[in-house]
Amino acid sequence: MTGTGGELGARAARSRALAVLRVRSRALAVALLPAAAEVILLTGAVTGQFTGQGWDTARWVVGVLAVLVLLAAAGIALVVARARPAASPTVPVSERSAPDLYRMVRDLADRLDVPAPSAIALTPDCDSWLEDRTHPAHAPPITRAHDEPVVPGARPERRPAVPAPVLVIGSPFLWWMRVAELRAVLAPVVAGTGPSAQPDIAAARRFVRGLDAAVAVADAPGRGPLTRGVYAALGRVARLLLRGCREHAALMERGVATAAAERAQAVDYGPRIAAQEQVGLAYAGWDRLLTKVALPAWRMGRWPSRLDVGVAAALTELSRRDRLADGFAARLGERPACDLLEEPGAVDEAVSLLTARLFHGGPAESGPSWAPVDWQAYPEEVVDRTWRAEAARLHRVLDSLGVSPSLDPATPDPGGPTLARVLDHLTEPAADSVPTVPAPTAPLDNEDNEGNEGNADTPDSADADPDPATERSALLAAGLSAALAREEREESAVPQGARAQGPDSALWEDGDLPLFPLQPPRTGRELLAAHITAMICCAAVDTAGAAPGLDWLDGPTLLLDGERATDLTPKVLSLIEEGDPTPLRAWLAESGIRPEKPVRLV
Repeated sequence: MTGTGGELGARAARSRALAVLRVRSRALAVALLPAAAEVILLTGAVTGQFTGQGWDTARWVVGVLAVLVLLAAAGIALVVARARPAASPTVPVSERSAPDLYRMVRDLADRLDVPAPSAIALTPDCDSWLEDRTHPAHAPPITRAHDEPVVPGARPERRPAVPAPVLVIGSPFLWWMRVAELRAVLAPVVAGTGPSAQPDIAAARRFVRGLDAAVAVADAPGRGPLTRGVYAALGRVARLLLRGCREHAALMERGVATAAAERAQAVDYGPRIAAQEQVGLAYAGWDRLLTKVALPAWRMGRWPSRLDVGVAAALTELSRRDRLADGFAARLGERPACDLLEEPGAVDEAVSLLTARLFHGGPAESGPSWAPVDWQAYPEEVVDRTWRAEAARLHRVLDSLGVSPSLDPATPDPGGPTLARVLDHLTEPAADSVPTVPAPTAPLDNEDNEGNEGNADTPDSADADPDPATERSALLAAGLSAALAREEREESAVPQGARAQGPDSALWEDGDLPLFPLQPPRTGRELLAAHITAMICCAAVDTAGAAPGLDWLDGPTLLLDGERATDLTPKVLSLIEEGDPTPLRAWLAESGIRPEKPVRLV
């Protein structure tokens, strides 16, 4: 009885596929209706039944209409057939570079009695799926080269009538999961190649993907008035057909998923339950690594070249910290799934670069301002440079506000960039005194204000920031927001043609990058807190012998005597929100940090 649900799902999927194909047949029937009417009128004229001037006029009108409708239908069919369907940005994995992985997937397909996927690709996401790339506009599926040796005892590949889809695997799975866990997770996905080989389901999917691609073609900008009108009519017809088969297509995919899940129950069902826990853990660690560790590097023009190695380290650390995950560390002695790759380092580097493009919009190739960085160099190349760049921006904004430097004759560079200057400026004066802080020297335009809270032209705009802050903090936060917005606008002004194109650029448009922005714009208070923290860290490194560090889960961190400084944020917020430097000054004195000494900004 275990296969009953799968058989019902397969029958339901095929039934819905036929319903989708009926929508296509009805559209074809409507297109042929004027031509059929013209055939009837011509037949009547030949037999002498439809004679007279009125029938002759009707034959001309219907004939012209039939020709126009047939031409329009042929054009629409041609666009639907040739339009390039959307394809996920992935890193292809050839069989030569991962024979063990291909062998595992084929063995899994044999156990499930379904066709093996035509190729394997990796995606920088915690998910796996099957993707049809049989359209001529896509690159041909990767197959075994003729000169590659045949593995003795290997079963010959089956050649299904319908080409099998590509298996897309989330790259974090390969580096975190063990081989048995990966096989259990991929079993329901690979089982989906069975319904994909069914001709009716494959035809229905091609039709739906073609309509979706035709809508994208119709919406493409940069056309003349006449061409735009033609494509607008094409878009309306494609959307009408999509609405007609949308529900059937959704139910078809649901039936396919049901059939695949039911078929996969007979293979590694027990390990799959435990492996699903690793899926959730991998997603949490991957998201934390991107937002806390990779994003600061991308903002500095560096892209970590071993993100998947980093996610394995982050998840190991998460397993160690989380008491609910205590048992997960024991599995680390088993063979990791990345051992199925011949050169995991090269694959990890390619996935890391693609990740930077999708989530940050970086170039497709390395360059002087977009260089890879390994984890050993991350503290110096990313953490220290980020702190000093933010500290330099903080002092530039203080200069624009007319804030005087803190002069100390005892220092070798009186008037240099010091932490004391920041503390003295943000210290809230007595209640009976009125602060006289001048406005920013350069007025901010509307583009500077867009997407940044607390960023405005006048000191009165500080009241618009909902975050608690003193007047001086709000003014400084507004200046930082404006400065950062100008820098980002200057970077985005680089022509797209100056950016290198990667081999996968045919599958997705560079103008849409980043496809998945990680974080919304930071508020003024968040920016101010980050810049003050960066200034404190620079002072700690230069005056107290501290060092920049990397925490796999929390990102850049300050190391004092080899230990993380974890209690700094509340003291910085006390300075920003209340103008009270006492907790922070006490912490600086305890840590041996000299706020009056200048720091190096570059």
